[in-house]
Amino acid sequence: MNTELEERTSHTLSPGRFYPLGATLTPEGVNFALYSQHAQQVFLLLFDEADGDPIDIIELRHRTRFIWHAFVHGVRAGQLYAYKVKGEFNPAYGLRFNEKKLLIDPYSKALTGKFRNGDNLLLGYDPMADGKDLTKDVRDNTRIVPKSIVIDDAFDWQGDVPPEIPPEELIIYEVHVKGFTAHPSSGVARPGTYAGFIEKIPYLKDLGINAVELLPTQEYYVEDFLLAKGLTNYWGYNTIGFFAPESSYGTGAYPGSQVNEFKTMVRELHKAGIEVILDVVYNHTGEGNELGPTLC
Repeated sequence: MNTELEERTSHTLSPGRFYPLGATLTPEGVNFALYSQHAQQVFLLLFDEADGDPIDIIELRHRTRFIWHAFVHGVRAGQLYAYKVKGEFNPAYGLRFNEKKLLIDPYSKALTGKFRNGDNLLLGYDPMADGKDLTKDVRDNTRIVPKSIVIDDAFDWQGDVPPEIPPEELIIYEVHVKGFTAHPSSGVARPGTYAGFIEKIPYLKDLGINAVELLPTQEYYVEDFLLAKGLTNYWGYNTIGFFAPESSYGTGAYPGSQVNEFKTMVRELHKAGIEVILDVVYNHTGEGNELGPTLC
């Protein structure tokens, strides 16, 4: 695997715009915008396969204040992408750039799957070195990191509007999307998914509730110590993609299908007169502290 960061692309490039952040699809291609105050170089990598090598490496040469951006002509919905960023590795000053570590887009609307920290390749530092997190890890992890997915925002909302029930009249049912239908007794065709949740809307109506508070539905990171025990982070309070619906709750019909499946669930709940409240954790992310993985 060639891990050198040298631009090579067949796409036509334009400067693009600094806003919106993330990957924005247009009929002509995609605008990519990434924030980094202290980066020295930013590279966009495009992929055909989630576990493969990049097919294109594009340097984002244009910067508006701290936002690096480029418009890549010809890119379509479903394109897999990620970033590598060059900069100073100086942990004492909070600088932990490592161009060997692939980064997801923090504004991703979907990811290809879950992170797996095999052989500590997700760490930006060498945990076996005397300096621990002060020593840079120079191993490349491009193939094992999930990829961000360019998403087409078009969706048939069918005139959807929230029920707008007054707060004092809400009867809220707190529920875990996967756990709600995971057991065979739920009787749904697609247990543990957004699609399966829709099948149980009549049951929710029978309960007499008019709002669901969904435990975290954002893409989350499963901690290493749990994976070592053959466990998972069931509750999802370890967010790594605040704008990306949790991929494991999707049917996997196609890369990024979880986005429209989540939207469909919300639309159908609203049709039934049920408000949707999202539980989001903001006081930490899946990267944790300075000893955590480098993911985005």
